[in-house]
Amino acid sequence: MSNMPLGIYIHIPFCACKCAYCDFLSFPADKETQEKYVGQLLEEIRQSERLSENYEAATVFFGGGTPSILEGERISEIIRQLKSQFSFRKDTEITVEANPGTVNREKLVRYREAGVNRISFGLQSADNKELKLLGRIHTWEQFLESYRLAREEGFTNINVDLMSALPGQTEDSYRRTLKRVLKLQPEHVSAYSLMLEEGTPFYEKYKAHPELLPSEEAERQMYYDTKEILCEYGYGRYEISNYARTGFACRHNLGYWDRTDYKGYGLGAASLLRNVRTSNQDRLQKYLKGYFEGSREKLSQQAVREEYFFLGLRKTEGVNPGIYREHYGELLKKLQMQRLLDEKNGRVYLTEKGIDVSNYVLAQFLDD
Repeated sequence: MSNMPLGIYIHIPFCACKCAYCDFLSFPADKETQEKYVGQLLEEIRQSERLSENYEAATVFFGGGTPSILEGERISEIIRQLKSQFSFRKDTEITVEANPGTVNREKLVRYREAGVNRISFGLQSADNKELKLLGRIHTWEQFLESYRLAREEGFTNINVDLMSALPGQTEDSYRRTLKRVLKLQPEHVSAYSLMLEEGTPFYEKYKAHPELLPSEEAERQMYYDTKEILCEYGYGRYEISNYARTGFACRHNLGYWDRTDYKGYGLGAASLLRNVRTSNQDRLQKYLKGYFEGSREKLSQQAVREEYFFLGLRKTEGVNPGIYREHYGELLKKLQMQRLLDEKNGRVYLTEKGIDVSNYVLAQFLDD
């Protein structure tokens, strides 16, 4: 009997500089701290022996922070430890998030040797002025060099992250960003609107001065331009904010939206195993002393039901209501009458109108 598929997430919380819009669990740290952290991360993985008896690694995703800030050998070492604990498939997807300017040829060679087969570049914008406003440490030219090196070292599955509705951004400058990136023919593009997260410098600045951000009309046009231009270049939208060439949808993220079991390692990392959600310790000094565990919650049937729709409807193919149709039958009918949902071949999915107001639609599946 084959083991169940598992998504593995590795959190690397370190970055060269904290971006002004970022509310992720990330921060700069010296090399000594980074080395101590990797040592504890390896120990946490070693403690997964019993877990590995029931699962095989379908995907591995290094996120952060900036995983590429580590030396290439550290990423290799973590992958070797994972392979000593878990069975890997022949086609296991292994992704490393990388910021332009933090990768070089040596790191990329190490990644390839270790089995990394997908790179995700956090570009955000092809306009240097916009990058500077965001607090990014790289330029468009540095991104081009990092992208070129990745191609030269044999990476055939590359994602590029982009952001819209940035301070000072115009509809024209965003369209230029899209077209400059798409001429490079990456296999995958993630395109998100800027969110003002409480506690960040951006929140403090732009909540008080919204006139410095693009208007709602401009933001909406950028959203429409994203789909139109990406489709024009041969990319299909498979999730609200994610586009890919055929066969290159991110399998790790699909696992989240499908509620496939996943295990997170590292500071603050979350896991979902057989409807039990856990989160790791989020205080660095405690983690460095070997205190890994944080919170634990056994999900109720209601919570499982809510997540099934709240996450699954983000995918353009939607979900099969199955056993939940009885519970949500009236709501499904109502949303279809409003032309926010449609149904085909037993699957319910967001219409174009529904995607436009997806936050409203998805919230309807959260029971009081």
